[in-house]
Amino acid sequence: MSASSEASVKPIAKWQRSPAMILNVVGLVVTAAGMLLQIAAGSGLYPSLAGPIVLVVTALIVAFGPWRWTAYIALLVPLVLGVGAIVAAAMTGEFTSQLVAFGNPGIVLGSLMHSAGLIGAVVGAIGMLRRPRHPLGDAAA
Repeated sequence: MSASSEASVKPIAKWQRSPAMILNVVGLVVTAAGMLLQIAAGSGLYPSLAGPIVLVVTALIVAFGPWRWTAYIALLVPLVLGVGAIVAAAMTGEFTSQLVAFGNPGIVLGSLMHSAGLIGAVVGAIGMLRRPRHPLGDAAA
């Protein structure tokens, strides 16, 4: 590389991490960890690993995806899982009973992690959507 070509190389923009995005990603990962802990402790609520896998993939998309729609995915996934947990609690009461099943601390801790992670992920996603946008797009910001 010559001196003139080195001067024309522009520095790569730093990865922009807002506190809302970090809260969402942490919330998604904590929710996945809580679900895995519940599965490992013997909970019958989650027959497969699909939930934690979807949460981790969503966290990766939100963390590293440069697309404008990542904030909507960041909100949609935990919101759907949260509504599912509320419906399961209303219909069967199993999720609610896990929160007070002190005989199995792994299930209780996993349920608390699951609930707290979902709340954090939704709050973070709402913060991501409320973030002001530059009129020329994200590249100009």
